[in-house]
Amino acid sequence: MFALRSLSSYLFGTTSKDNIVELPSGQLFLVRPDSIKGYSELLFKDAAAYIRRTGQDFQYQLVIQRAYEEGEAELLEEEGGEDSAADRTGDKDEKVFLLDEELHFRVQVEEGGDSVLAWRDLSGDDGDLFEFVTDGSTRGEAARHFGQVAAQCQYERKHKRSGLQATEQDLEEFTFHDEPAIPEASPRSSPAARSPAISPSPPVTRSLNNLHESSDYYDMARETKSITATPRESKSTSPTPQKQVAQTPTKAPVSRKAPQSREILVNEEAELHLFDFTSGTFVLQDDNVQAIVTEVGNWKYWLQISGDDQQWLGQEVVPDINPVFNFEYLSFIFNHYTEDGSAYSWLLKFKDRETEERFQEGLMQALWEHLNQAKWIKAADKDRDYVLDAFNDLVLKDRDDEREAEAAAEDEEEEDFEDAYEGQREEDYDEDEEEDEVDLGRDQDGNVNSQLAVGAKVDRSFVVRGDKIGVFKHTADNQLEFNTSINKISTPGGKLFAPKKVMLRAGDKDMVLQREGDPNSLYRMDLEYGKVVDEWKIHDDIPVNIFAPENKFAQTTDEQTFLGLSKNALYRIDPRLAGNKLVDSELKQYTSKNDFSAATTTEQGYIAVASNKGDIRMFDRLGINAKTALPALGDPIIGIDVAADGRWLLATTRTYLLLIDTLQHEGKNAGKLGFEKAFAKDSKPQPRRLALTPSHVAQFQHETKQPLSFTPARFNTGEGKEETTIISATGPFVVTWSMKKVLDGRRDPYSIKRYSEEVKADNFKFGSDKNIVVALPNEVDMVARRALQRPTRESIMAPPATPNRKGRGSYLSRNEIVNSPY
Repeated sequence: MFALRSLSSYLFGTTSKDNIVELPSGQLFLVRPDSIKGYSELLFKDAAAYIRRTGQDFQYQLVIQRAYEEGEAELLEEEGGEDSAADRTGDKDEKVFLLDEELHFRVQVEEGGDSVLAWRDLSGDDGDLFEFVTDGSTRGEAARHFGQVAAQCQYERKHKRSGLQATEQDLEEFTFHDEPAIPEASPRSSPAARSPAISPSPPVTRSLNNLHESSDYYDMARETKSITATPRESKSTSPTPQKQVAQTPTKAPVSRKAPQSREILVNEEAELHLFDFTSGTFVLQDDNVQAIVTEVGNWKYWLQISGDDQQWLGQEVVPDINPVFNFEYLSFIFNHYTEDGSAYSWLLKFKDRETEERFQEGLMQALWEHLNQAKWIKAADKDRDYVLDAFNDLVLKDRDDEREAEAAAEDEEEEDFEDAYEGQREEDYDEDEEEDEVDLGRDQDGNVNSQLAVGAKVDRSFVVRGDKIGVFKHTADNQLEFNTSINKISTPGGKLFAPKKVMLRAGDKDMVLQREGDPNSLYRMDLEYGKVVDEWKIHDDIPVNIFAPENKFAQTTDEQTFLGLSKNALYRIDPRLAGNKLVDSELKQYTSKNDFSAATTTEQGYIAVASNKGDIRMFDRLGINAKTALPALGDPIIGIDVAADGRWLLATTRTYLLLIDTLQHEGKNAGKLGFEKAFAKDSKPQPRRLALTPSHVAQFQHETKQPLSFTPARFNTGEGKEETTIISATGPFVVTWSMKKVLDGRRDPYSIKRYSEEVKADNFKFGSDKNIVVALPNEVDMVARRALQRPTRESIMAPPATPNRKGRGSYLSRNEIVNSPY
């Protein structure tokens, strides 16, 4: 059984300075209704609002923090910044106000529209107000809750006692009903008034409790109730009330019948919440359910959730449930799939930490045993700890540290603002563009783009499509331009074939190809000649299932040798040898079936090998045993990459990525990589499991009707370049992770871009993390990383990017999307 380690000391911490509640997206205005200085000034065009604890009892701050788009901070710095009131007051990135009743803080909520926080500018003229206007994605309930917490903070400051003692009537004095209506922040013509602000709404007790907990991330875990708010007055009053558009909340699917149980692993009580796709929140379904994990035979396990009146859901325990535990909020979020493949996201909220630990113990035991087809009790202690670290929610930083990291993160991205938009500047367009637009039709034989190889020595990308390879030039403005095609690929003997795998080598002058059904041979294509010129027989008995470069940047050199792997052997291939090309003296063959699935190398030539069992081996050279062997999690690893210096390993499974720090931080081998010296028996590295949040997974699959299936993830790479970003894709979504955000423990450290079709292959342009090459079934695109967005309900549901003749916004011009039927 699990020896669960305590996570409470890591999750958020107990700092004296902590953010209590937030509104993550909005704009800050300074409104001067009666001033000759100007009616309204936009201070922060993209900002977040927080209520923050201070180091003193009963003292709280209202904080408005500016958010930069990637590269924007650097551009503003180069241009000398913005000459705004925020700059003149010396707080261009953050404005802080002591939450006191003198501010007359008010909240105006409009369901389905923008909500407004308003408070007096105490250093301005009479009537001057600061207004924080939320964007359309912010729920009215969230703004209303923010106002409730603000009232409680003011109560504590005034009365020097806990807000838990305040009644709803006590809080009425902080609603300021007698204040004039809140003026419009940015009127189009004359100043228009908002309707009076509404008072904080019940339930008060729930909100008071939240004041003394960090509540911004898992607000969705709490019970939400529909409360009617007074809408803002319309600029033009309609003679008849407008009808509200009804939005149907997500309904729970019919539960599947539980199979016959052999053994109950765990049975605990909890609240059950369902993620509502319409509102983007978790909605309470049942305040008392039984969550039961059982063994049903043949290494299969079942999760059944039952209420007093109904069976809510039944789900086989498999990796696709994407389990996320959070002990700070006593919550467990997971995905559930119906028989037709539809995905739903559920949340269980437990009464206390001990209950959640017992449930985690049973569920994670079931998942591990299902994946490894072995009993958990037989696993070594160090392997159990490694698995726990991988499947637990990531260790998170203190909230104050995280907010500071968020502010700094806007500056850490190396994106150049001008470069990012260089391809979107005004251009001259051909008036007859419609006539010469490239046809985006399909090949008559049904072939689609399948593989991508990005040049390192030459500014070209190569896209495999059936028995053809398309060659695309990287232009000066970071676009793709069709260059040529290599048609009818064939062996030296004249047999046509569609390459199964490809690899650039020899300064991008050659490409190694593999033919389906021919596992013992490889082929060399001379790219300057555009023809397969050599067939290399590797070995009579040992196949080549995988091949990889001799070192990270061998592609840029004239290095001739490279690595080969079979299911249970690792060896060097030297095409210069007479006869078979396998170097016998550098062969490491295992008697057991290791089922190797992927390999990668560092700049120094250290080797990492992964398997379909989920384990990873690390070598400093060929022909010897691994220096470090990392335990199998059970999920097959479909791809592996490594930082040039060997510090970070990146493994890809179908539903998540695994980021592993190979540097040893303690013991006699401190400062050495796992490639160089073995980790101590009791000191395996801590893996970071990079997964989409369950609610995002549910939204992805709700949109695409397809399960997650990541492409092999890669770091950005280049000689002398630091790895800052990770890229992968699933279905029509390209996904990038910021390394800094991941290592800082930030939530949702990834950005997305949706295409109209499935992404077949993806990679960074060599030497940069600013541009991404994407191969779709019938198109090839180079997109600026800056075009990717934060994952929200709106960006996930956004109309997918498709070819557009004018190439504006999220659409792509002929120069950006190039047809690949050649």
